[in-house]
Amino acid sequence: CVSVLVCGCSWCLFYFYFQEVLPVLAAKHCMMQATAELHQSALANQKKRFGEEIARLQHATELVKTVASRYDEYVNVKDLSDKINRALTAAKKDNDFIYHDRVPEVKDLEHIGKAALVKTTSIQVPLSQTFTDLFEKMVPMEVQQSLSLSNSRRADTVNRLVGSLREATNLCNGVLASLNLPAALEDLSGDSVPQSILEKSRAVVQQGGLHSIEQLIKDLPELLQRNREILDESLKMLDDEETTDNELRTKFSQRWNRTPSGDLYKPLRAEGGNFRSVLDKAVQADQVVRERYNSHCEMIALLCKPENELCAAIPSANPAKTLQGSEVVNVLKAQLGQLDAIKREREVLEGEIKSVTFDMTAKFLTALAQDGAINEEALSAAELDSRYGSHTQRVQQNLRAQEDLLGQVQTSHQEFAALKQSNAEANDREEMLKKLASAHDSYIEITSNLKEGTKFYNDLTEILLKFQNKCSDIVFARKTERDELLKELQQSIAREPSAPSFSVPAYQSNTSTPAAGGPTPAPRTMFPKAQPPARPPPPSFTPQAASSTPGQAPASQVPPPASSNPPPMAPPSAPSQAQGPPYPSYQGYPGYTSFPSFRSITVILFIYN
Repeated sequence: CVSVLVCGCSWCLFYFYFQEVLPVLAAKHCMMQATAELHQSALANQKKRFGEEIARLQHATELVKTVASRYDEYVNVKDLSDKINRALTAAKKDNDFIYHDRVPEVKDLEHIGKAALVKTTSIQVPLSQTFTDLFEKMVPMEVQQSLSLSNSRRADTVNRLVGSLREATNLCNGVLASLNLPAALEDLSGDSVPQSILEKSRAVVQQGGLHSIEQLIKDLPELLQRNREILDESLKMLDDEETTDNELRTKFSQRWNRTPSGDLYKPLRAEGGNFRSVLDKAVQADQVVRERYNSHCEMIALLCKPENELCAAIPSANPAKTLQGSEVVNVLKAQLGQLDAIKREREVLEGEIKSVTFDMTAKFLTALAQDGAINEEALSAAELDSRYGSHTQRVQQNLRAQEDLLGQVQTSHQEFAALKQSNAEANDREEMLKKLASAHDSYIEITSNLKEGTKFYNDLTEILLKFQNKCSDIVFARKTERDELLKELQQSIAREPSAPSFSVPAYQSNTSTPAAGGPTPAPRTMFPKAQPPARPPPPSFTPQAASSTPGQAPASQVPPPASSNPPPMAPPSAPSQAQGPPYPSYQGYPGYTSFPSFRSITVILFIYN
């Protein structure tokens, strides 16, 4: 039946497909081809191919007629047929009267090709300009460690070169401030503020003056306290967990068999100790900056005042106009110009050093693939020498040029000081100008140090937060492990017996006879149970008694004759299974007569019948 049903369904689908679907598909195909020929005829008309236009319209007309004759019940082609006929009539009329173009055969017409609806573009990789490959930086652990060491060497090299340049700049500023240059060359009149001092005053005011420094100094303790709180909280989590672990280890002794927290937290405590030492050094550096600010605070405040107040604060001196235009002054000005050029070159050189970037990943991967090991020190040294070798030479040349110029400046200044008229007022004025110049340099350096300190504390906060998360994660894992271990220990303790095993006394045992050689148990008082009376035997009946009249005495009162046979009895050795239960039955109260059993009644009735 199932086969017949399946075959019937298949035949129905097959019949529906060939009777309904295929005709519709064939009609649609003809209609689409006729529409394509209609559009292609319009294109041929635009290209002045009037014969081809007529041929395509005739082919479209034949296709429409085919659809109308064969598949008229499925589709309606009246509108399409009218449209094609109108176009064909107009095309024939124009060709007959005007163009007289030859109409080709349908088989000679060019096949209608595919239309390019969109322009193909090649796929560019990556698809987005902001694309970042997540697995680009995944390298073997040896390469990662080598990259970390190489970056550390690169940072040391950059810090060494930049530090030497900044140290040379500070040295140059200090020497010029001690010589009161270039203010001494600009203050030949003795009664106006030198131009260099005015420029330094404007620079201090533009950078915020005292208010900006005081705000930066005020923010440092808050940043320091925040970092200390994060570090203390991280270490406190470790201390609390370690204390709990030690208490449980003391309580359970050998059963507490997990790794001690003190051994597990040694790397974290070492890292926390490093952070604490860094914070202590930062506190000392902040104190040095604060002391330097306190020593120059008065002069910095003076630089922030307007020009008239600044001029009034500077002592005036006798004019020294005789030195204007002298050869010593011109030499000093030229030497100071060369020093300024060296400083500008140093700033450019510092930017170039910081902008050098390179990646050692490819070289480390190649070395690991070829040799199976990475000689990080040799590879990094070679790369650093090739990248920073030219910069190192330029730094050395810059430092030597500054050293030579400073020697020449000091020599020229001695000649200038010998020619300059000296008196008490001039010395006071020169001393004030030196302090103002030194205050400007100190302001620039203090501001830079405070900004670097603020950035340092902010960066350290992010690092300490990561350290705190690391401590929190490991403490949480240790607490989870502790809870599981405590649960196992509690279950094992609950399964243990509450008291040690002991021997049961012999007199409480169930054995009736004491063991050989054992002690004799104490006598126990036994009370005898009352035994029920013996069950009376069932009554015996004779046939005569069964057949006697009702007025006669029962057979149990008349002794049977000697020749009478007793009723058949079961042998005593094989008691019947229909007897009563093995336990004694209840005998009843006094005067109670037991009712005969069911078997006895059956025998009596049988004999009676």
